[in-house]
Amino acid sequence: MAGFGHGTRRYPRSRSRTRSRWRSPRSSGFETGGGPDRATLGITGVICAVAGFFTLGIILGPVAMVCGWLAMGRTWSRSRPVPALIALVLGAVDTLLAIVWLAGTTPGNGLF
Repeated sequence: MAGFGHGTRRYPRSRSRTRSRWRSPRSSGFETGGGPDRATLGITGVICAVAGFFTLGIILGPVAMVCGWLAMGRTWSRSRPVPALIALVLGAVDTLLAIVWLAGTTPGNGLF
């Protein structure tokens, strides 16, 4: 509706004004949208991984892996923050130990 003498000032949704209004308070031009930032996800992943060694490892291990992966920016190519990498590795170890523990407690421990 910006044609035929009508300016875009009356219509805020026209021409590059269609992004979300709800933004993170720490967001910049690169990081838009709400939700926790990468540092918070990394620390949350480390806490879940450490807690998973003591209880509910089959649940907290994958949660730690997901938090670590999201904190890394879902890529391996650039420099990785240390808490994100710790969360990813400890979450994988935690999940593997929980699967081994569950496999050891089932009846019929053989492969066949």
